[in-house]
Amino acid sequence: MTTWASKAFLLLLLMSLSSLLYYCAFNQPLHPQKHQADVPPRNLSILLWHWPFGRSYSLNGDKCLELYNISRCLLTDNTSAHRTADVIVFHHQELMKRLSLLPDKRPSSQHWVWMSMEPPAHLGNLTQLNGIFNWTMSYRLDADIHVPYGMTVAGGDARGSQPPPNSSCLASWVVSNYQAAQARAAFYQSLKTYIPIKVYGRWNQKYLSQRRLLPTIGNCLFYLSFENSQAKDYISEKLWRNAFEAGVVPVVLGPDRETYEALAPPGSFIHVADFKSPADLAAHIKEVAADRRAYERYFQWRQTHRIKTYTDWRERLCQICIKYRSLAAHKVYHDLQGWTKGGQV
Repeated sequence: MTTWASKAFLLLLLMSLSSLLYYCAFNQPLHPQKHQADVPPRNLSILLWHWPFGRSYSLNGDKCLELYNISRCLLTDNTSAHRTADVIVFHHQELMKRLSLLPDKRPSSQHWVWMSMEPPAHLGNLTQLNGIFNWTMSYRLDADIHVPYGMTVAGGDARGSQPPPNSSCLASWVVSNYQAAQARAAFYQSLKTYIPIKVYGRWNQKYLSQRRLLPTIGNCLFYLSFENSQAKDYISEKLWRNAFEAGVVPVVLGPDRETYEALAPPGSFIHVADFKSPADLAAHIKEVAADRRAYERYFQWRQTHRIKTYTDWRERLCQICIKYRSLAAHKVYHDLQGWTKGGQV
């Protein structure tokens, strides 16, 4: 065969191979990949082992879809389904009070979630729970399922600022679990010597119903959003609901300023750590209260942001289905107490 003939033969062979590869690529069935992409995930079954603090909600029907537009996420509180559930959620307080015990055995494909919305100081000794739970569900930003008390979202009101209420009430505080050893108690005792503070709650027998809570707080200019414990990421309803939903300026005592700045609306709060003493803070509060423009600046965030609060446990449970596929399947918390205090798994 001549050199020219050899080249022609090779060229024809390459063209034939190219055609064959093209045909295979576009005509061979690709059912496995297509099936995985087209078929949505199966329904996930989330079992709540016990209702937090004994307050239950209806789980009839498809609540995640009906209430929050989250599909393929079925909630149940029927403990007899514990062998078939994909995930079981255990609320910490009921476990520690032994109001409910763990199931005897867990199927290998099932995941257990430890849930708590309380700071470490209120959790007790967790060593007995080591090596049991796969995932955590908490206000902590680094929890496997992050379920905050509230959050800042984009989208504000063009009206923006908040006019100060026509009231003689300067500041208020709602507190039930008052303990003299708490940092907030000491700060309050000093602050009240400089400014008047109206106090409500079980502590001083001035209990406010849920209906009266926000209107009462909203009659004042400022609200003491003092957390009962200073812990990593712990910002409770005292800020999100009591202050922001009541429409007043929160004076916060909890995590550091950087944490509040990362989570709360910009320029929306006064942090006690910015002042050398309660006397300096009181002077600033009086100054802002006397200056309408200064007061309204704390509400400019409403032009660009709004607040979402979480009060229904069902919404928190539905978040598990959103996160499920991204969670580590074989994770186990061998030092749960270490994690709650900011350490590692």
